[in-house]
Amino acid sequence: MATATTKTYATGRRKTAVARVWLVPGGGQFVINERQDEEYFRRATALMVIRQPFEEVGLIGQYDVHATVAGGGIQSQAGAVRHGITRALMKIDSELRPKLKAVGYVTRDPRKKERKKYGQRAARARFQFSKR
Repeated sequence: MATATTKTYATGRRKTAVARVWLVPGGGQFVINERQDEEYFRRATALMVIRQPFEEVGLIGQYDVHATVAGGGIQSQAGAVRHGITRALMKIDSELRPKLKAVGYVTRDPRKKERKKYGQRAARARFQFSKR
């Protein structure tokens, strides 16, 4: 169990996005890539996603979040930050894990875009078969 005066670090991932997340006891500020959360994630759904772990365990406004995110799109980055926050919260208090696992925040979302195969026009699409 980490002490309340130290930073807690965790890595979150979703698809191809990777987030490095630090939790520090504070007033509930979110700083992502040196910008405030409303400035970085302009969509309301992305802002909602990054706050979900705190809402689930009832710790809203008790930790400041500092994160650096790379790769993926906006929603994928928000999911990576959520995963990182979840893992950091579990480092702080391991008894939070059952609540977070029940809503699906502990599991990484591994789905990625499938690569295009050689000799074909897309990942799964095949050229039309001609009998004659």
